[in-house]
Order: sequence, then C-alpha cells, then structure tokens
Amino acid sequence: MAGSMLQLRTSEEEESSLEICQLRRAVLQNDDRRLDEMLCQEIYKKVINCRGGWGIAGTPLHAAVSKGHLGCLQVLLAHGALVDCVDVKAQTPLFAAVRGKYLDCVLTLLRAGANPNGNSSNNGSPVLTAAREGDAEILRQLLIHGAEVNSRSKVLLWTSSARVSSGPLYLAAVYGHMECFKLLLLYGADPDYNCTDAALLNSVKQPKTVLEMCLRHGCGVEYVQLLIDFGANVYLPTLIIEKSTKQNEAVELLLRERGTPKALTSQCRLAVRRYLKKIDKIHCIDQLEMPTSLLNFLQFKAVPLTVL
Repeated sequence: MAGSMLQLRTSEEEESSLEICQLRRAVLQNDDRRLDEMLCQEIYKKVINCRGGWGIAGTPLHAAVSKGHLGCLQVLLAHGALVDCVDVKAQTPLFAAVRGKYLDCVLTLLRAGANPNGNSSNNGSPVLTAAREGDAEILRQLLIHGAEVNSRSKVLLWTSSARVSSGPLYLAAVYGHMECFKLLLLYGADPDYNCTDAALLNSVKQPKTVLEMCLRHGCGVEYVQLLIDFGANVYLPTLIIEKSTKQNEAVELLLRERGTPKALTSQCRLAVRRYLKKIDKIHCIDQLEMPTSLLNFLQFKAVPLTVL
C-alpha cells in the first residue's frame, strides 16, 4: 500500500527510454557481466537511477532485487545506484527484497546503507512485511540494523470489529509467527500498543492492546506469557471470556499475573531494557561489559545447566 503516487515519468526518463529498457533487460536476464560493461558507458550510467517508463514502476535496482539477482544488484551499487531510490509507490529496493524474501539481497542493501525502515512516504515498511510473512531471519537483520519495531503511524487496521494500529507485533501474533513475535519484543517493541505515537492512539476511540488482540484471535498462552515477561500492563485489557479452551488458559494466566507481583529480578531486567531502548541501544546488549549470564538474562535466554 502506498501514499500519494509519485511522478510517473521524468523528462530524462522520456528521452532515454531505450537505454533504460536495455539496462533493465540485462538485469532481468541476470547478465551481470553485460550490465557492468554497459554501466562503464556514460549513456547508460546517467540513467542508472531512472524508472523504467510507462507500466514499469521501478529502477534497475528494483528490478534486480525483485528477482533476487544478487550479482546485478552488486554491479549496480558499485556503479553508484542510489540504494534508497523509490518506485512510483515510494517503495525502496530494500522493501522489494524483503517482500521477495531474498535474504542475500537484503543483507547487501543494508550493508550498503539502505534505510531499514524504507521510505516514509510509503504506508508499509520492511519490518511490517517481514513480520506478516513470518520471515524471522530477514526481520532479525532489519532489527540489528536499527529498524523501528513499533507501528508506522499511517495505517489503521480493522479486525474483529476493532480499529487497531497495524504494528508488527499485531501482525506477527495474528498470523501465528511466534519467532518474529519474540524477536520484536527482544528488540524493544512496546508490548502494550506496539505504538509510541500518542496522536495515533488518541485517534482510535478504544485502542486495543496486543494482549487483547492475542485473546481475541486465540493466539495461545505462549504469546500471552511472552507479553507478560516483556512487561505488558496486565491490567489494561478488558477481558472478554469466550468458550475457547486455548483462550481460557491464556485468560487464567493473565488473572494469575494480576494477583502476583513480578519478581524483583524481572522488574530489574525490564528497567534495564527500558533504559537501553530509551537511549537506542537495545540492539547492542551483546556489547555490554558484563558476565555472559547477565547478558543472557537481559535477552531472556535460558541459562545453560552446569554439568558436574
């Protein structure tokens, strides 16, 4: 989904449509050697960032990543292709690579400095796409490179008669992608609304927490347990009890948590993690100078058993 459509064709794209088509053909044929030869010529080099004309939304870089043609992607970048160029829907090459599930292309673009959040004029984002598709390794790489884990403020989702922000946590839960769900929490996703935009939350009459959405969709007790572990406010949801056994188990867990204060160790872990998120260092826990056992604790990793 995109915001306002960008200009369909520039004057340069009008004048050089033949050269653009020839570049694009070399990319789609995955002929990286031919592409390299062409880009050594000024006539082709000057149109490297041009979109393909009528009916073709993107640049040669978009074409390369949409097919997973890594060699062509590397040639284009080496010849100065703009890593964050956009197509007519304001989608960046990274967005296209994530959508195509081409991990090697995603890594190449991120290492070349691609914005892990995509373009702000586009309603979607690479993180939202990876969370919805359940592509945990691509999601991990986006988060390692500093992608935003909370919702984009442009889109609202209608689901189960409730208007909610379409944050990545919601999508990972509703589509049943547990590994992505946990990754997002580990990298600092807000466990209550998965949104830090006060204006967006205020625009929704009764915003639904991630906990509520998990209960509504019968996501299972493991999702609710993770939200509790990562500090979700267990007093926020209005509990709607239904007959689903799975949901009843999750509701019982929630009610138990309401009656039992968190252990001091858990509260300390959450306090440290909140501070790291505040200073934008939540993805750097492994670099902290402290014992491995504490690093594991901060990242909710199980402590290995010592064999005597």
